[in-house]
Amino acid sequence: MTSRRAVLGGALGAVVAGAAGCGGTERPVQVAVVWSGGELIRFREVVRRYPRPVDVVSTRTDVDAFLSARYRAGNQPDVAIVPQISLIADYARRGWLQPVPAEVTQRFADRWRAMLTVDGRQYGAWVKAAHKSLVWYSPDRLPAPPATWAEFVSLVAELAAAGRPAPLAIGAADGWVLTDWLENLLIGFAADGEYQGLVDGGEPWDGPLVRTALTELAAVWAIPGAFPDGIARALITQHEESVIQVAEGRAAMVIEGDFVAGVADRFRPAGAAPLAAARFPAGPKAEPLLVAGDAAMVFAGSRAGGELVEWLTRRASFQPWIAAGGYLSPNTLITPEAYGPAAARAAELTDAEGAPQFDLSDQLPGSLGGPDGLGSWKILQDFLAEVTRPDAVDRACRRLVRAAAQARREVGS
Repeated sequence: MTSRRAVLGGALGAVVAGAAGCGGTERPVQVAVVWSGGELIRFREVVRRYPRPVDVVSTRTDVDAFLSARYRAGNQPDVAIVPQISLIADYARRGWLQPVPAEVTQRFADRWRAMLTVDGRQYGAWVKAAHKSLVWYSPDRLPAPPATWAEFVSLVAELAAAGRPAPLAIGAADGWVLTDWLENLLIGFAADGEYQGLVDGGEPWDGPLVRTALTELAAVWAIPGAFPDGIARALITQHEESVIQVAEGRAAMVIEGDFVAGVADRFRPAGAAPLAAARFPAGPKAEPLLVAGDAAMVFAGSRAGGELVEWLTRRASFQPWIAAGGYLSPNTLITPEAYGPAAARAAELTDAEGAPQFDLSDQLPGSLGGPDGLGSWKILQDFLAEVTRPDAVDRACRRLVRAAAQARREVGS
């Protein structure tokens, strides 16, 4: 959830947390995570309080390739924490995983528990979540963004015509940022069941819903002056830099999850107000509530892994990260008030009356969901690069259809 999926660069970072003073010969519990940067630092602070040593290995990017290679070599970690919940179903059906401890299953609402249940057994446990339907802006420079998508498009055009600052920052170098934009629009324009149908195969990738969402994206992305220094610059801008552009006043708004706050606070100029957040504008069918999360899975035969996951889902385990900010969870043992300024967003994650939709790219099979340079991430980067072309939507739809077919072959192989 953050960039949480930095470029691998050919090397894997291994960080040992909490080993000092733990007795020397005890084998650490090994955990593979995709986190890097600030998130990795925060997680190290969390597991430092665990009563036995924990070895945290950051895979950074293609976690599936890393875990598959390690498993086939007989060197799998005890636990892996992944954002792609599709991997949990895949690995569970291969027999690679063991169910999470029984007491863990009761710590999450039914809809969150169901996402990690495979053939009637729960194989994952949520350790972090993200609210990804937010528009961040500086209240010193801009009133609250409008509540509807049509009004939002008009505001972007108005701000772009007025000149600096640019209306929008976008970290398009991180393909997951672009999929979050698309997913919010898909939810806002979808009839019941259509959004999830893109995962289940009931909704075509070149059908009316996808075409409408891409057309609406183009209506904003193609506005001259929409991004600081244009589209070409946006395509090499990473997520964290896009947040800095708003914090420093080079752009008026950035669309992303609750984790924006932690980045913005680090780079906010002295005396400036913190960035405020409004909900992503509503489409004609719904106000989007896009959520994502990182779930822990335990590899088969690891008693130590099951014990660590039970500890990670206790009420107080993530307190250091909660106190530092930039952390939410659907864990019902943690009350919304514990999150301080983020309490309202935390409540929306577990609201029984709400209708959160899980991040589409993290549910998609095979390479269709990403990672960098592949699938929907790359297709949307190319769509942004050519968004002013009259056939941009058609070209993107054709590529999505081909990528979906390829992903089905990958999963079936």
